[in-house]
Amino acid sequence: MYSFLLALIYLAFISLGLPDGLLGSAWPTLYPQLGVSVSYAGVVTMIIAAGTIVSSLNASRLIRKMGTGLLTTISVLMTAIALFGFAKSDHFWMLCLWAIPYGLGAGAVDAALNNFVALHYASRHMSWLHCFWGVGASLGPYIMGYSLAVHNSWPRGYLTVGFVQTGLVAVLIISLPIWIKQARLMRENQPVEHKHHNLFSALRIKGVRQILLAFFAYCALESTTGLWASTYLVLHRGLPAEAAARWGSLFFLGITFGRFLNGFVADRLGNRTMIRIGLVIIAIGLTIVLLPQPVDLICLIGLVLVGLGCAPVYPCIIHETPRNFGAENSQSIIGIQMASAYTGTTLMPPLFGLIAKGLSISLYPVFLGVMLVLMLVMTEWLNRLITHPWSSASSSS
Repeated sequence: MYSFLLALIYLAFISLGLPDGLLGSAWPTLYPQLGVSVSYAGVVTMIIAAGTIVSSLNASRLIRKMGTGLLTTISVLMTAIALFGFAKSDHFWMLCLWAIPYGLGAGAVDAALNNFVALHYASRHMSWLHCFWGVGASLGPYIMGYSLAVHNSWPRGYLTVGFVQTGLVAVLIISLPIWIKQARLMRENQPVEHKHHNLFSALRIKGVRQILLAFFAYCALESTTGLWASTYLVLHRGLPAEAAARWGSLFFLGITFGRFLNGFVADRLGNRTMIRIGLVIIAIGLTIVLLPQPVDLICLIGLVLVGLGCAPVYPCIIHETPRNFGAENSQSIIGIQMASAYTGTTLMPPLFGLIAKGLSISLYPVFLGVMLVLMLVMTEWLNRLITHPWSSASSSS
């Protein structure tokens, strides 16, 4: 049963990753049609992230009331409805409207499934889980690029992904009895009394402030990279919009391939070492993107390296949560971590949009470098504070 649920979670993360690269890939074509500034992409992502913050902070309560299976099903249904709404949007305010249910659904399912895997599966499964998210996030820009190149239609890209999400909803509904049975077995075999923490009580736990800032910086870096990569390639490197949409997916491909490889070594090297390796690779990639290059291929290699470096950071931080803060606290703290992460997603991409509009899109790698430094400082500070992590409740399955 554990294996079936794990396979279902993998499938869910492929489907949930699909929409994440759509807006960035479509935006160079979309914003002139809507008659808005290039910086308005940050407004849409800000609304989406605000919804994820609200649902992440309440994930602990929602899981207690509904269980992981039902909460996941409802959340995926909300994202599917939102994607169909995006496809029918012909005014900017409509994009903003449908961003609300998309954000609320994405945040709840993210917190619920990540905590489930952190508690009950080994680190390699967390890496492969987020590798499957990367598969979806990599396919999304290709779907959008195909829709733009062949049909000259960005709504078709959103419709395609919306139908995939609808199929996942059907599978989740069928599997609900298995989720319920598994929850009962886990209560009997691994009785952990989960403590609910609000933000203020969680901040009193040693190391929580540092991990929240690290998550803020990581999601700021990842979301800004993914959202603005295509626009950077178009406006600064001079690539056509269709080609930039496809090349921009290299960042997500780097994340995906990196997480696939991480799964083979994560248990052996440990989460903290994997995070350090990732930050070094990000630094190398950003340096390549920053340097003046006569050949666009070199810049694209830099984007791949940034993705490879990002690969271990998110899953390893999540998987380390029960060990850092205790299994009884992990459900609440993972939700709060998600909220902090999405705060970075909310604030930083639109902030860079304003910087790009007011100064230059060429500052893209510099902005990402600032987020990298903040992440490095916070993760190392956390490691110094928590030198003897509590035992994990995770299984080694």
